[in-house]
Amino acid sequence: MLTVLIDYESGNLHSAEKAFQRMAREVGAGEVIVSDRPEDVARADRIVLPGDGAFPACHAALAGAGAGSVLEALREAVEVKGRPFMGICVGMQLMARVGHEYEECPGLGWIDGEVTKILPEDPKLKVPHMGWNDLVIDRPHPVLEGIETGHHAYFVHSYHMSVADPAQLIAHVDYGQPVTAIVGRDTMVGTQFHPEKSQANGLRLIANFLSWNP
Repeated sequence: MLTVLIDYESGNLHSAEKAFQRMAREVGAGEVIVSDRPEDVARADRIVLPGDGAFPACHAALAGAGAGSVLEALREAVEVKGRPFMGICVGMQLMARVGHEYEECPGLGWIDGEVTKILPEDPKLKVPHMGWNDLVIDRPHPVLEGIETGHHAYFVHSYHMSVADPAQLIAHVDYGQPVTAIVGRDTMVGTQFHPEKSQANGLRLIANFLSWNP
């Protein structure tokens, strides 16, 4: 069993790598590596796409990684072979149909949604949305086993995904407006928050993903 965290030079992957390796040992999920090689993405049993920064820059970096073939390998693995996939932060946002950060930019099109700026009605609520917030579970999902409404997760972001299909919205948080926290369909799941920074709840979610057999 191999889990690949895709490295496309979008943020420091050290903490995510350590968290996934730790939970893989605990649940017997095999090897976890960080790689920018399309051949590793192609042979992966599970794929994780992290991401920090702006949507267009992350999209361009992913499209350019490995002479563009990392994106090809990712699409083949997830869309054709149905490999379990997790997007984290901007990696989750890239699952959307389109992003509107600085400019309109296409996403992977896996979730019927658009990435838009957070606009809380309360002016006391600052953007970026940064820190701990309480999850509200909208529908059950295997990666949420043992995680309930009211459990905390750690967020750092100014944009979020507006999901058009309610069936693809797994959880949200309240930040002066409903802010999407988890999306998913088929073999794909994405978290706006950083599970590797979300202490026990985040580690549980990682373990559940590594054990998930959709």
